[in-house]
Amino acid sequence: MENRDKDKIVQIIKTRKQAHTFYLQKSKVYKSFVDMEGKTYQDNALSKRQKELIAIGISIVINCESCMEWHIKQALDSGASENEIIEAIEVGIEMGGGPATASARFAMNVLRYYNEK
Repeated sequence: MENRDKDKIVQIIKTRKQAHTFYLQKSKVYKSFVDMEGKTYQDNALSKRQKELIAIGISIVINCESCMEWHIKQALDSGASENEIIEAIEVGIEMGGGPATASARFAMNVLRYYNEK
């Protein structure tokens, strides 16, 4: 993995933590979003792991690097295997077409980042 992507991933994590703390203190809307997120990713008919895999595919399609980092980490923490994550990335590629292959490159580096830790 290129150091540039590794640095980008580390910066995404740092900035997310800073923004999370800031907005939790200052924004009722953000607090509501965090509550909704917690309810959305609870185990129900679909497990948290399955929902995170869905979110990875969506992250690829919308090319949200911060989303890719978050949902890949959450999927790993929820017990997803590398193969499951790769298949979720593949679904994103299929749904997003050619442009999604560029997003998939960053997702690959996020997965590598966490596998190297």
